[in-house]
Amino acid sequence: MEENNVLTDTEELKILSDLVAIKSVNDNEILVAKYLQKLLGEHGISSRLLEYSTTRADLFAEIGTGHPILAICGHMDVVSPGELDQWHTDPFKLTNKDGKLYGRGATDMKSGLAALVIAMINIHEHHLIKHGSIRLLATFGEEVGEKGSALFKKEGYMKDVDALLVGEPSGYSIAIAHKGSMDIKLTSQGKEAHSSMPEKGYNAIDPLMDLLVKANKAFRETDKNNPDLGKLTFNTTVFTGGEQVNMIPGEATAQINVRTIPEFNNSLVEKKLTELVKAENAQGAKIKMDIYMSEPSIKTDGKSEFVKLAQKIGAKYAEKPIPTVAIKPVTDASNLIADKGPSYPFAMFGPGNDTPHQVNEYVDEKMYLNFVKIYTELFVAYLNK
Repeated sequence: MEENNVLTDTEELKILSDLVAIKSVNDNEILVAKYLQKLLGEHGISSRLLEYSTTRADLFAEIGTGHPILAICGHMDVVSPGELDQWHTDPFKLTNKDGKLYGRGATDMKSGLAALVIAMINIHEHHLIKHGSIRLLATFGEEVGEKGSALFKKEGYMKDVDALLVGEPSGYSIAIAHKGSMDIKLTSQGKEAHSSMPEKGYNAIDPLMDLLVKANKAFRETDKNNPDLGKLTFNTTVFTGGEQVNMIPGEATAQINVRTIPEFNNSLVEKKLTELVKAENAQGAKIKMDIYMSEPSIKTDGKSEFVKLAQKIGAKYAEKPIPTVAIKPVTDASNLIADKGPSYPFAMFGPGNDTPHQVNEYVDEKMYLNFVKIYTELFVAYLNK
């Protein structure tokens, strides 16, 4: 579908370079949104911002009319570049080395976002769809809490959507399932005292440690398993307690990340952990639980016509079969299709590799340019079927 490309390879690379240069590190996505809004406008596509704050916003755009409605989703935020001295290049300057494009967000997921938008431009400029609509949902805050997709869901943008493609970095495979995620904070209240007189206080760490040992056993030794996603994971990732070494701590906190599966879903995790907290408190502890992020797992069967089309068209450019897979990281799909059934047409399919959140993140130049063509052909084939 080379003849349907409106932009040259150089121009497509320039768009990705511009996006990488915008430092949307867990914030400032509105700058990405405004850049894309201007780009779409230059090609006759109107769009609008859904502002969350002065620096954060979703971007919505739609071409075509009626059904089927295909939603295409990509997030505009990136994670911190981390240790700058570990990078071989400037993380906010897209750098081509031997066909690899280095930069923060090059894989996760500004290449996917750029390819989605460029494909939309190709289709609009050449009037390629006979019926149906393509709905762009560009989100803020995916890396921490999926807030942008939650806003789209709340405002009804998924209510009438017939299929969803998330352009996260799958490379030449299609993810049809992923784990859920929960962030939980446990706070234990005690009473401060001098460490030489512990009987005058109450050590907040002791009951919290006891609870975590019991929780590890309950969640890590379960026999519940998903054949594609594996077992639930339960990890204490942050622990704080005490002020100084010769004081009995009056407060201790633990933050926990849980990666859930359909067989041991978020509700079951909450129920079990609530039981453990109540049991500990019945013995004199004062522990409270706060679940401050909860995203469900996604499990579709991958048998839809949309997924089959993506496999067929993707294989042409990859020059090899495109498998369907299940992955562990969470995506915006948790918010967008949590209420859909297992047969819902869903594909996580986008340029990239296994370097997200790492130093020297990169995307293959050829793969990025190929995905512009894959998306253009796939969207047209699906809507014109």
